[in-house]
Amino acid sequence: MDFRKRTGGFDLLAIENSEPLEVEFLVKERNSDTKAVGKIDVKDAASGEVTSFMLRALPPGAKESDLNFKIDAAERTRVIDGAIADLNEFYVFPETAKKMEEAVRARQKKGEYDSVADGEAFAMMLTDNLQEVSHDKHLRVNFGPVPTPEQPNDARNPEDDARYRKELERMNCAFEKVEVLPGNVGYLKFNLFAEPDICGTTAVAAMNFLGNVDAIIFDLRDNGGGDPQMIALISTYLFSEPTHLNDLWERKTDTTEQYWTLPYVPGKRLDGKPVFVLTSKDTFSGAEEFSYNLKNLKRATIVGETTGGGAHPVAGHRIDEHFSIGVPYARAINPISKTNWEGTGVEPDVKVAAADALDTAKKLAAEKLSSKHDEAPPK
Repeated sequence: MDFRKRTGGFDLLAIENSEPLEVEFLVKERNSDTKAVGKIDVKDAASGEVTSFMLRALPPGAKESDLNFKIDAAERTRVIDGAIADLNEFYVFPETAKKMEEAVRARQKKGEYDSVADGEAFAMMLTDNLQEVSHDKHLRVNFGPVPTPEQPNDARNPEDDARYRKELERMNCAFEKVEVLPGNVGYLKFNLFAEPDICGTTAVAAMNFLGNVDAIIFDLRDNGGGDPQMIALISTYLFSEPTHLNDLWERKTDTTEQYWTLPYVPGKRLDGKPVFVLTSKDTFSGAEEFSYNLKNLKRATIVGETTGGGAHPVAGHRIDEHFSIGVPYARAINPISKTNWEGTGVEPDVKVAAADALDTAKKLAAEKLSSKHDEAPPK
């Protein structure tokens, strides 16, 4: 629904290809001039069960005639070789990378990929096969029907950066709601830990709006993660002293980067005020780190469902003009637990259905504030 609000929905412009179990189409966002290509596959005509759905925005200047979902044997081989090379060089666990290579090579030798002519289907198939071995939800092979130019993996395209910044601004940096609930309880719902150099002012404004609350609820039920620097920025408002939050160890360089609260943030801090974090099975990556950090520091009560279980930061690597792979290259190491939430997720302190998490947190906050009021000495 968040995506629907940002796009305004879509108008169908054309059916590019129609088969009994597959349709490729072109749509336009109602809230902008952005066009997107999509594809839907169904299991069979009787059930109508959707087996895959893809929707990708067309880069500016791209033409519908540039679209090509089909791949040949040479490209399949190139993608497999490129993916394996990137995994062996960068994947956080080299022994697991070797196991993934062995599994994919065995499937390749058996001819399991030979009949796959659809690029999107091939990327999904490779992703599934790699995740079957690694169980790493951050690891993903990606396909794009519009060719992308070759450039160094660490290079940043100014035009792409500008579009990304504009999109973040359009969606208010994924900050969806900030309000003061009855009982002077702050509520903040945001769905991304975006880069502070773009979205820091939005985060600071939200936290300053809640600067005088007696308790705060962070709603991360739809938050898919993001930048560790934004995690540190928001976390700083919850502590009065420098606090060690998390470490990231990178396999290729064998170095560890520490993440602490910041020396300064604008406005009042909420140190000492009760904190509640709402989670769901869709809470992932950086949102899990925020939850895991505060849980281990005993600074927050986690309310909701066990989170998704992805603790490895990921970097993209271009394979060719249509394919890339997101390779997890590092692992989180919590300074208290000495481990992380990879594969297990963050267990809530109060386990309830995600839909009930907010009401539960409101009750817990009211009880906490009531007990603190009863404990306060008379003036």
